[in-house]
Amino acid sequence: MKKLIILFMLVFFALIQTNAQAPFLVKPYLQVGYEGKPTELSLLWHTTDTLSDWRIEVKTTSNWESAKAINYNLVNVKNIAPFVVYHVNLKGLLLGKDFTYRVLNNNKLVFESNGHTPKSNNQDYKFVVIGDIGALTKDQKKLASIMYKLDPDYIAVPGDIVYNSGLINDYTEKFWPIYNADQADSLGAPLMRKIPFIASVGNHDAEDRDMDKTPSALSYYYFWEQPLNGLRLKEGSSMVPLLKGSEENKNAFYTAAGKAYPSMSNFSYNYANAHWTVIDADTYVDWTDSTLLNWVKNDLLNSSDLKWHFVLFHHPGFNSSREHFEQQQMRLLAPVFEAGKVDVVFNGHVHNYQRSFPLKFTPDRKGTQMVGGKDNKTLRGRVVNGKWILDKNYDGENMTQANGVIYLVTGAGGQDLYNPEQENDPDSWQKFTHKFFSTDHSLTYIESKGETLHFKQIASSGKVVDEFKLTKK
Repeated sequence: MKKLIILFMLVFFALIQTNAQAPFLVKPYLQVGYEGKPTELSLLWHTTDTLSDWRIEVKTTSNWESAKAINYNLVNVKNIAPFVVYHVNLKGLLLGKDFTYRVLNNNKLVFESNGHTPKSNNQDYKFVVIGDIGALTKDQKKLASIMYKLDPDYIAVPGDIVYNSGLINDYTEKFWPIYNADQADSLGAPLMRKIPFIASVGNHDAEDRDMDKTPSALSYYYFWEQPLNGLRLKEGSSMVPLLKGSEENKNAFYTAAGKAYPSMSNFSYNYANAHWTVIDADTYVDWTDSTLLNWVKNDLLNSSDLKWHFVLFHHPGFNSSREHFEQQQMRLLAPVFEAGKVDVVFNGHVHNYQRSFPLKFTPDRKGTQMVGGKDNKTLRGRVVNGKWILDKNYDGENMTQANGVIYLVTGAGGQDLYNPEQENDPDSWQKFTHKFFSTDHSLTYIESKGETLHFKQIASSGKVVDEFKLTKK
């Protein structure tokens, strides 16, 4: 019976497809792919049409070659018109070289763009880190324009990709038009069709798990294609809360998410000479669990041959803002990061910019679990006290080798700013905080050249509000 229903839906999609020249709900965009291979990227697009002939062609040198194995996931959840998300791997790309791809529908060209292939280990590259973005604000759009002009090789998002509940319509209204626009102007920029984004989940992306109340939530698992090399834990484990709702609504989600759920919550990815460990830091995750800690530990140890080690997650462990100050659960991972020689941890959640001194931290046991909500049972994070050692010899200009991990909060990507009153009140900062900027939205821009990373924090006004270098021999 289920197969007959799906077949009926596919025929229905074909009948309502009336404009062959513009078949997209969301135009094609690049992702790093479920395998995360350096010479491959994945191309995704959304449409109502599944029965017409699609063909993807890629040109890396002089000839066009057809991409194979076009797959799609059916998204048929309550209160949303059914659609499909197409996936196709673009293989055989040349490291550090631009390529061109085109999409044909029923032998008619409907889309074409160039793309950037990941760089090789010995090439220079540049990237942007920006969190808490999809809020449909003027400053979100300004920063998209700045990113486009910076021409990064990729963009990393430390959670809260869209507001307020990670819904399909949140992406439709607040994400695709800004980051996958047809032209660069004050409303958005054609970023995603040219370069991949990588992202961790934030609380606004992954906390809503009642498929009866919000049946189009958790759409992160529909729209992103990122490596599936993380922990494969089941619902009800220390990492994955139980999904709620009717069996019909839950099954609709499982069908749409496919193999991305829940594995894509935690993964690692290599770009050129850098290793990224991407983590779900939401308060429902129990980071006292040794299974989770060991996965992070082993992931970092297995990438020791790469020069740089970055970690990306949403909730900062080291935060001087009055907002979310008590959510310190990720401090428990500090010893693991130090043992794994992590250079920089990138966070969002707190809607401003903060940079720590290079630090080492020893937690006092496992901290105190905080609860709240109407039932006084909702997990709200964990207060973790302990001892930190700060490297105040590092100044990022003359002394650029750090003895410890630098923690960056870069959550001022679009949503309302937190605690502007603290910017000029250093007495309100924690001792580990070196820079605090909260009166404008901003992004983190990094250039990697040889043994040096050059960081700039750029405000929506275009002003550079912080700048420093990090070197490693």
